[in-house]
Amino acid sequence: MKRFAIVVVLLLAAVGFLGWAIYQDTGYVLISYDRFRYESSFWVFLALIGCLWLLSMVVHWVLGLLYASGALVNPWSRRHRARRVAKASRSGLRELAEGQWSNALTHLRTAAEHDRQPLVHYLGAARAASELGEYEQSEELLRKAQEREPEAGLAVGLTRAQLQIDRAQYAEARASLNTLHNEHPRHTHVLTLLQQLYVQLKDWPALCRLMPELRKHRVLPPAKLDELELLAWTAAVEQAGVAATATPEDPQQALNQCWQTVPGKLRNEPLLVRAYADGLSRLGAEEKAEEVLYAALKKQFDDRLVERYGRVRGREPARQLSHAEGWLNAHPENAELLLALGRLSLRNELWGKARDYLEASLRFEHRAETCAELARLLAQLGDNERSNRLFQEGLGLLGQTSQTGLQTVGNP
Repeated sequence: MKRFAIVVVLLLAAVGFLGWAIYQDTGYVLISYDRFRYESSFWVFLALIGCLWLLSMVVHWVLGLLYASGALVNPWSRRHRARRVAKASRSGLRELAEGQWSNALTHLRTAAEHDRQPLVHYLGAARAASELGEYEQSEELLRKAQEREPEAGLAVGLTRAQLQIDRAQYAEARASLNTLHNEHPRHTHVLTLLQQLYVQLKDWPALCRLMPELRKHRVLPPAKLDELELLAWTAAVEQAGVAATATPEDPQQALNQCWQTVPGKLRNEPLLVRAYADGLSRLGAEEKAEEVLYAALKKQFDDRLVERYGRVRGREPARQLSHAEGWLNAHPENAELLLALGRLSLRNELWGKARDYLEASLRFEHRAETCAELARLLAQLGDNERSNRLFQEGLGLLGQTSQTGLQTVGNP
């Protein structure tokens, strides 16, 4: 209210001053050019200039209003085109996240064709087309993305490789990723996709060769890398052991060559040692397998290796039994060791000792295979009644194990 009063006072003062100035002197203005002649008082001339300025402002405002109205009404105006592209982009990206592939493809293609920066829209449309099974259209969209933004080759290549993996086009994905790896050897996402592809293909040797790069560029946390490396080398040794059975000449050579490439820090890992020993046993080299297992067990006692040690047939069965009994003082209640001792005693035809070891193993842990070993021994010794009971008990334990496994799969 005070501000309004001040404005009114100032306005009245200005009008009063103007009236006083006009009263004092009207002034005189003459403009003459060739035959044109203009005469008026000074104040009329100023009023004319003010009217012309006001008229120009009104004309400018009317023209701006007409332009804005035309942009709103005309569907082909630049403003409308930008709004349509923005709307198509928002709708397409939302539908892509929601899995509405058909709508997403339509909207993202529209946005890509009219946007100055179409890369994201082309890549999203390619994914939507791939999900719809329109693989040729997906590739065409990726080619257009490459043409419109040539500097985005890495982004286009990564999208293509990911879509090929999702479509189970593993050979094509491998070729795409190898090209990207040659061009961008340090790119972590390229290395990640290669690692995922090799796991999918079960190409363990290739994954083992890639491991130094994965570790160097910290593609995964150290604990995950350790776990992946152990898995890869274990699977590679197992794969080499199976493949060696089809080699007609010197089948152990391929397995031994694979074992020699295993990093030294992993050669004492029980999983790897067991895989190597299993491969040797499969090739008929049980004596070598026994030596490998015994050397590993001397360094580190492990139930998994003990179990395998009880199965293989060494060069001297009595000496093998003596080695295993040497671990009994430190592990007197180990059910796995007692089972292995029972099997080794059977191999040495020490029936009474075998029975004692197997019964002791059952006391510490009820296992189906221990029941089966003891049942076979009792049948051989003529105790058929107890042998049958143990066979039945073993079958029951197998059923419980199977049921537990199914529950674990159903409720991870």
